[in-house]
Amino acid sequence: MTKRSYIVLTLILCSLPVLAQLNPQSKKVTERYFPDADSIEEITPALQKKRGFTNYDELINFITQLQVKHPKLISISYIGESQKGKKIPLVRLTNPDKTDKTRVWMQGGLHGNEPASTEGVLYLLYQLLSNPKYTYLLDTIDLAVVPMANIDGYEKQSRYAANGLDLNRDQTKIMAPETVALKQAFSNFNPEVGVDFHEYNAYRRDFAKMGRFGITTLYDIMFLYTGNLNVPENMRRFTNTVFVNNARKALDTNGLRYHDYMTTGDYMGDTEFNLGSIHARSSATSYALTNAVSTLIEVRGVNLGRTSFKRRIATTFIIGLSYLETAYHNQNEIKEEIAQAEKTQPKITVTSVRKEYKDTIQVIDLDTYETMALDVTIHDALQSSPKLVRSMPLAYIISADQEALIEKLHLLGITTETLSEPKELTVEVYQITAYDNKGELYEKMNRQTVETQLETKTMTFPAGTYFITTNQKNTPLLCEVLEPEAPNSFVNFGVLKTDLNNELPIYRLSK
Repeated sequence: MTKRSYIVLTLILCSLPVLAQLNPQSKKVTERYFPDADSIEEITPALQKKRGFTNYDELINFITQLQVKHPKLISISYIGESQKGKKIPLVRLTNPDKTDKTRVWMQGGLHGNEPASTEGVLYLLYQLLSNPKYTYLLDTIDLAVVPMANIDGYEKQSRYAANGLDLNRDQTKIMAPETVALKQAFSNFNPEVGVDFHEYNAYRRDFAKMGRFGITTLYDIMFLYTGNLNVPENMRRFTNTVFVNNARKALDTNGLRYHDYMTTGDYMGDTEFNLGSIHARSSATSYALTNAVSTLIEVRGVNLGRTSFKRRIATTFIIGLSYLETAYHNQNEIKEEIAQAEKTQPKITVTSVRKEYKDTIQVIDLDTYETMALDVTIHDALQSSPKLVRSMPLAYIISADQEALIEKLHLLGITTETLSEPKELTVEVYQITAYDNKGELYEKMNRQTVETQLETKTMTFPAGTYFITTNQKNTPLLCEVLEPEAPNSFVNFGVLKTDLNNELPIYRLSK
């Protein structure tokens, strides 16, 4: 190979990552289906420049200026640092002259390549403080906002944190410093409503195989709310029929299209669709398992650069505003539903099965640029049924040498106690009867799939043993991480390592 040929090849190889990020959307699709929003004022940092997105310094300057102008209504604190040493800001908005508030948590930028999530949150903050039409909401709402959760990823427009972890797959194993900070802040705030803003990829690889020349999605937004059966049924219903439904109406009013969240998956060589989620590793379910109204908002935008950027910001703003308005007008109902959920302690659904059925979804045909009905197979998490079910114990007991597990439980908002003196108790013991560790890393963890058999034993537990009652607010989340077969448990993620025929250092005290 000549020197010139080598240089040309090197340039081509180096350009591949850039080429992979080129905007896949044609002007025809943009103009016909996703024209930009003229209603958005150019008041946030990215909108005041022609290229790029809000960087960290611009973010800090923007929220600082809001604080200077509205010192009574806004406070800024820093909940931790990114892996590259940048402080993570938490912005609090409320009217201190009023009492009896609904606590609402919002965050953006958990995935660093989803810029409209951060920009939309900043736009919402500005409007709540500056627009008299909206400031009334702060009379009965205590709003906590993390506008840029993954600072290092955002600065280079990468989905991942600096160590390569996906922060929205880290909600139960809690490995990244950012996750530790976010989880601690979330638990300290103890929200009654949680909203996590994201963007989704409308040009998935699987879509290229569909239709004659591929398809793309038609929806401005998709709602991800949990189908996890350990979230009390009343909370799942209330989230959908009140909060999400009011947001749907707001989108209708603004001529925007929506659907419940779907992704594609490979099922024995066929591409099929997963609807909704049950997984506690991501925020939609993790938040819901704390008995809070919870939704993850997916706006159509990944890899689109600044195409339809104002439209994406407008969509984020409309949803954020709708959730705040719903919280304002349903303050008593929220507290009543949460109180009911906390009294509900059903059996634990350790594993479940999604309902499978045929359906059609509306997509854009990239051959004709017309909408078309696509026949698909759906695996629906919102219609899950139990597979492995266990009784709710009176408490879980954890050996005194498992401090790392206890630290993660505390981050998740779980209250623990310790035995002050030795105590003899009759408990259920997990014996590992089947074990599989394929040796494949997932998010830098060696995942373990286990089956267990519960055996009843009378044991003497020494002083210092951890005693964790199930009579607490975040019990559903406690069960998710401690039941070993659960798909996002400490055992499943390899946080607690085990092997065939082992006895776990976690015990169940029956009621």
